Amino acid sequence: MVSETSPHAVIRTPDQRIRVFVSSTLRELADERRVVRDAIERMRLAPVMFELGARPHPPRELYRSYLAQSDVFIGIYGASYGWVAPDEEISGLEDEYNLAPKAMPKLIYIKASEQRDERLQDLIARIQADDTAAYLHFHSPEDLEDQVASDLAMLLAERFDESKLVEEPDAEEAAASLIARVPVPYTTTIGREDDIAAVRDLLARGTDRVVSLIGPGGIGKSRLAIETALATEDLFPDGTYFVLLEGVLEPGLLLPTIAYTLGIRDNGEAALEERISHALAGRKVLVVLDNFEQIVDAAPVLVRLYTVAPTATFLVTSRIVLRIRGERVFEVPTLTTPAGDGPASIDRTTRSAAVALFVDRAQAVKPGFDVNEENAADLAAICRRLEGLPLAIELAAAKIRILTPRGIADRLEKSLPLLTAAVRDLPERHRTMRATIDWSVSLLPDVQRELLEDLGVFATRFTLEAVEALGVDRSWEGQEIDALAALVDGSLVKQSEMGGRSVFSLLAIVREYSLGRLKARGEADRVRAAHADYYVAFVRRTAPDLGGRDQAQAVVQLGLELPNLRAAVRHLIYTNRLDDAGDFAWSLLIYWWISGFFAEVRLWMLELLEKQHEHPITQHTRAVAWFLALWGEMWQRPSEQVVAGLGECVRLFTESGDEDAAAMALAARATARVQLPDPNAVKAEKELRKAVAKLRELGNGWAEAITEVSLGRLAWVRGASDDALAHFDRATEVAFAGGDLFTTSVAGNLRARLNFQLGHLEAAEEEFIQTLLLSVELHYEEGVAYGLEGVCAVAAAHGEAWRASALAVAAGVIRRRIGIFDVEAFTVHTPYLDILRGRDPQSVTAGEAAGAELSVPEAVRLALPADEHATVEEALRHW
Repeated sequence: MVSETSPHAVIRTPDQRIRVFVSSTLRELADERRVVRDAIERMRLAPVMFELGARPHPPRELYRSYLAQSDVFIGIYGASYGWVAPDEEISGLEDEYNLAPKAMPKLIYIKASEQRDERLQDLIARIQADDTAAYLHFHSPEDLEDQVASDLAMLLAERFDESKLVEEPDAEEAAASLIARVPVPYTTTIGREDDIAAVRDLLARGTDRVVSLIGPGGIGKSRLAIETALATEDLFPDGTYFVLLEGVLEPGLLLPTIAYTLGIRDNGEAALEERISHALAGRKVLVVLDNFEQIVDAAPVLVRLYTVAPTATFLVTSRIVLRIRGERVFEVPTLTTPAGDGPASIDRTTRSAAVALFVDRAQAVKPGFDVNEENAADLAAICRRLEGLPLAIELAAAKIRILTPRGIADRLEKSLPLLTAAVRDLPERHRTMRATIDWSVSLLPDVQRELLEDLGVFATRFTLEAVEALGVDRSWEGQEIDALAALVDGSLVKQSEMGGRSVFSLLAIVREYSLGRLKARGEADRVRAAHADYYVAFVRRTAPDLGGRDQAQAVVQLGLELPNLRAAVRHLIYTNRLDDAGDFAWSLLIYWWISGFFAEVRLWMLELLEKQHEHPITQHTRAVAWFLALWGEMWQRPSEQVVAGLGECVRLFTESGDEDAAAMALAARATARVQLPDPNAVKAEKELRKAVAKLRELGNGWAEAITEVSLGRLAWVRGASDDALAHFDRATEVAFAGGDLFTTSVAGNLRARLNFQLGHLEAAEEEFIQTLLLSVELHYEEGVAYGLEGVCAVAAAHGEAWRASALAVAAGVIRRRIGIFDVEAFTVHTPYLDILRGRDPQSVTAGEAAGAELSVPEAVRLALPADEHATVEEALRHW
């Protein structure tokens, strides 16, 4: 938020809500607080205020964490200095001012008063001497509301440009930002104000469960969805989730992709639809589904989701109507073009949206370009010829570096009718868009054109290293950097920074065009094979790190490449490289486990098994496919058939010589036995112990630790507490020694819960804190929820009613949001909260109210001792 090179706090750009912290006495200035809140919300900013009611002032730790997450400080002072808490020397009012960062903008409003507390007079005098704070006097709440709105508007105008000083996110932050956040547009959005307002009105009515933005490729559906999502944050207080479906081609992958975006880890233990329904239930959220036309057969799934989650709304972009109940269609219009046959307006204020867009994009490659009397008629002709299609106009504008407006207009006049005639099987505007891309590409040298076509095999984004790997024996080999730069300049490829490296991407319609051209040349299979080979090698390099000390970084790298991993495995199966596909899936087993992709992998493996009759596979591949296909069945639909199927996996792995995989399959079969309606715990324990011994012998620390966790859970439910502790101890020891932080967190949390249940409060508290720190480092929200509940249990046992209640509710919010509802058997905090609810109901109620408002970082800070805050500050900054 604050640049060290700038004297001012940097105000964030519009993709994030600016948070305004309001400091005042609660009761004395209740009316003033209300109007200030109205003023802040009128500016589409986020007020940060305490309205708990049960206490004169919230705990210092809480408002400290709120201040740390805020951007602007507003102080409202009247006659009262405010309450001074026991063991404190100053009131919360003064403490908040002291804690506000020096670089944070401070707007101070002082109410006219004949009598004022002496200590408040001293504070005001100190503020007036502070050159970092601006202060004004006011008489009434009505005066205050207008003044606050005006001052905030001026502050944002003064500071907005400084947002450019914010550093690029690191790799972990970039990976986290891929999940759920609304993308930041590459360029300025022009001419969509009325459309944004219209779609916002549809969403605000609340009567339509699915609003579909329909139109041809290149008309700006995704951009309109992004801008609408940013403009409707106030309508959806529980969040907006942006689900990119561009690389999702199978209808069966809709639910896994939504789950991933919501932060739901699919470990196979419950049906995804059930988890998603649980996560959305009772929450007023907007789920944006971009590029739905590729999986339109999955549209009925949306009906099932909104039926069980009636407060969730879906905003869909698609080239075709979904035709489901509850759908409201919004036909995305083209941009307005100059009226009649007249020239473009030279006056910027009366310029049509299409011409304004052309000028804006042309200025990016030719600074100083604008409409004049000489080019006005040609610009109007270009925009009319391109029918106001935004992408077509951008492609044409990119040519202004090498052609004059007259040259562009002439070439379009000659080329476009011929090109559109060649694609008469497409609707009219689809033809125009496709022909414009064809015209733009026809102006490229052969090397750049062939590179663009080859790039069509990539999904969503790609790196220079991946392009270079594809370039072997291609016409553009050795010219990747210059050719890519030229394609970026021509608006055919987009470039951005992620994790300190350049990444590239194609718009969906450009990728579709490129792949079509590649197929027409008969080169698609060859280039796709090179793409698959590169990602097979990438996985071989990265997978070994998943079980060790570089685990977190490996998960981040794989997450950034997930769309291309999908494309690679899809190609391996499509081209009948079934054994390669099996090896690919098996080598990423730990990644599927940590990130939760078992439902998605199951689809691939079932497709692989269907092809084995015509294309023989090895025993090892068959075992891998069955194991991954049965994983979810083991938890969701346990049966003797599943146990038998996993037993067959043990046999196949053994006969193929993979003792390591056979031991893991044996552990899975034991787990399946425990899930049966009539479980055989004795036999399951025997198999788990045998698996552990083999895995220890083979040196597979990750699988040994996970299996020890299973043994511990089994011992716990059987009442053998000492055995359970011993297994959790061993699991933690093995995982930590190998650098497997994820399993360390899982095992440590279970050990802490059992210690707590046995009355070992000090040991439990220490472990809960350590597992919470690990979970924050891994950005593992399930682990954070468990850690918060653990600290809550200890706080409740010590009689800290407010803190325990706040943490319990904050953990519950995370649970609901990510669909965790299957671990109640190991819950330990609720009995103590029930006791406190009887002893101190007022504090419990106040704590619950506060907990519902806590962000994840705020809850973590409340849970951790003060001396641990610095440990997690960097990780929480990226949360």
